[in-house]
Amino acid sequence: MSRGLNKVMLIGNLGADPEIKYSANGTAIANFRLATAERRKNKDGEWEDTTEWHRVVMFGKLAEICKDYLRKGKKIYVEGRLQTRSWEDQNGQRRYMTEILGTQIVMLDPKQGTPSDTHEAGEMEESSDDSMPDTISESSPDIEDDLPF
Repeated sequence: MSRGLNKVMLIGNLGADPEIKYSANGTAIANFRLATAERRKNKDGEWEDTTEWHRVVMFGKLAEICKDYLRKGKKIYVEGRLQTRSWEDQNGQRRYMTEILGTQIVMLDPKQGTPSDTHEAGEMEESSDDSMPDTISESSPDIEDDLPF
């Protein structure tokens, strides 16, 4: 049992529209900040809201979808894993940044007039309307289902 688990699941609101960049080989990279809120009672018995901000990074097709459909204030579910990067700043100081490498997005704001759809990123179909599927995730290998029902 030497393997570990690195999985993050967040529900929150976008703090700004995603920023899109492209790598040297043309891969889309989306960066955005996600706010999660929690309400709890303080020691005086009064309710307090606390907000935590998370940096999220998406790559490839997921980044393109973020660019097209995510906007400031939208409520989403993000699934991914934590990664910490380090670098040296201009003054020679070692800096660290922890971010979520996203592998799945679920739009949680209600759609107007369309039923809920779930799709894998590799299976998205062209449609005549501009509706966004609710769930988008990285393509994953097909897993055979051996359940008897």
